[in-house]
Amino acid sequence: MRALVVEDSRAIRSIIGATVKELGFELIEAAHGREALERLAGAGRVDLVLIDWKLPEPEGLEFLSAVRGNQAWKETVILLLTTEAHAGQVGPALDAGANGYLTKPFTKHALRERLQLVGLPAV
Repeated sequence: MRALVVEDSRAIRSIIGATVKELGFELIEAAHGREALERLAGAGRVDLVLIDWKLPEPEGLEFLSAVRGNQAWKETVILLLTTEAHAGQVGPALDAGANGYLTKPFTKHALRERLQLVGLPAV
């Protein structure tokens, strides 16, 4: 199983990446939306994308639209990572194709539970 972590903060990306690896995923990283789209295009199958909502180049909704508009990524699970889990932010993301969200900071246990809810196995 492969996971793409998209986070513009290198330190936070590293922490999230370590958690993803502990849950049994092969890690792919990107610092912004454009890089994430490039990584998806070159990686083959990616099972999970954890994406910081406040991303540059493109921002979250544009990224979701690009991913959901590509048949190759139709089955990819996308979880939104946000510091603010209010309906004004989460609702449009879910409508655009996100499978769920996690509020930062989150624990390995919280991520495992969310993965189970969306049907992805974790160690």
